[in-house]
Amino acid sequence: MADEATNKPETASATQAQLLKLAVEIGPLVVFFIVNARAGIFWGTGVFMVATIVSLIASRFMFGRIPVMPLISGACVVVFGGLTLWLQDDHFIKIKPTIVNALFAAALFGGLFAGHSLLKVVFGEVFRLNEDGWRKLTLRWACFFTFLAVLNEVVWRTVSTDTWVSFKVFAIMPLTMVFALSQIGLLKAHEIPAD
Repeated sequence: MADEATNKPETASATQAQLLKLAVEIGPLVVFFIVNARAGIFWGTGVFMVATIVSLIASRFMFGRIPVMPLISGACVVVFGGLTLWLQDDHFIKIKPTIVNALFAAALFGGLFAGHSLLKVVFGEVFRLNEDGWRKLTLRWACFFTFLAVLNEVVWRTVSTDTWVSFKVFAIMPLTMVFALSQIGLLKAHEIPAD
């Protein structure tokens, strides 16, 4: 009974931390969507860049570190957003998701080719999986990142800028969450039992 009482605050605290982490990561996208709708893609891009930098700084101060994937994505936002504003060409911000997802896919496929699971390096403290599980999970995420890169290319080339922004905000994140949840079975099947 006492253990249950002490575990509840820890669980609530962990849930709050996860929600805060999600808000820090999604915040710049929401700001991008709102500013784009009111002032256009160039203002939206500028504010997106600032919001992304603020998000990375907030992540560093609140959680003690900046995760690798948001850091790479943030660097690409600054580079491609900067090119978008400098050259006044929205193609750069539109291809940013393609480049980021292709980089993640290439890194994961490259790691597998070299006999390493890079996801184990990134998430080894969170999940305890056997080697087969890490290989399968890495392969699945590499394929998913490839899918997202191709999907972004198809969408930005075939729809209006406002529709693409809506797709980026309201489709990519839910698709990623659904895919992540679909991996729970694999995580459970290959989990190494705690000692």
